[in-house]
Amino acid sequence: MSSSAFIAIVGCPNVGKSSLLNRMVGQKVAIVSDKPQTTRTRIMGVLTKEETQLVFLDTPGLHRPRTRLGDFMVKSIGEAVSSVDAAMLVVEPNAHIREEERELIAQMAQSRMPAVLVINKIDLVEDKTALLATIAAYKDLYEFEAILPVSAVTGDGIDELEKELMGFAFESPHFFPDDMVSDQPERVIASELIREQILRVMRDEVPHGVAVVTESFKEGTTSAGEPIVHIDCVIYCERESHKGMLIGKGGARLKAVSSAARREMEELFDTKVDLKTWIKVKEDWRNRQGLLTGFGYQL
Repeated sequence: MSSSAFIAIVGCPNVGKSSLLNRMVGQKVAIVSDKPQTTRTRIMGVLTKEETQLVFLDTPGLHRPRTRLGDFMVKSIGEAVSSVDAAMLVVEPNAHIREEERELIAQMAQSRMPAVLVINKIDLVEDKTALLATIAAYKDLYEFEAILPVSAVTGDGIDELEKELMGFAFESPHFFPDDMVSDQPERVIASELIREQILRVMRDEVPHGVAVVTESFKEGTTSAGEPIVHIDCVIYCERESHKGMLIGKGGARLKAVSSAARREMEELFDTKVDLKTWIKVKEDWRNRQGLLTGFGYQL
């Protein structure tokens, strides 16, 4: 008999929520970087094992918003927590509890949300007894169904986490095809893969002021008859100076970003990709509601 559960992945920025999602579904469905606030929207990942389907909602890291884009990101967390069957609170392996984490716990308590505490990045902890301090710090704050140390990088603890989450599933039909791993359209995935590479190569002041929009996504064939996808993307930044930084000397930086993103696309889409990228300036776009909506940031 089939069963399903919707599970929100919540936590502060840069605790590894997207890495955990990718590890659990067995494929890259969310971009990852070492910069906080990489995830901007709710990203859905789907794991189906035999008769049970888990639908994960990866949310932006909870932070103090400074722009309308930040407001959107925080609101999307509240929407996710209020509309799921259970939550995974992801934290790092230390005993310091951040104020944002206390806010997330308060949201879960308000809705009486079943939740597990996931202590990620245990591969960085040499003395595993130090995890006891983290467990002690959180266990009295909320009645977690389980507290599980894991590593999204090595896979340690992931099987145990999966088994625990399967327990939240209830009798119901599967909401998505069994071979589906994400609801992200390929156009959106293409945009996000470019943004991931920008996050990888750029200095801190530029990446959070960048949006990427896929304007054209067309399947075709090469002159040799092989399948190919032609993708046109526009990178939006907030300042002319940022545009120059994104392009780089002689166009080298934009070429590097585009080449790396294209390779990722070819691997994920399993086809040749012809990628073209342009850069345009839209000043203060993170505070302009019309542009935010046009770029896909709307609840």
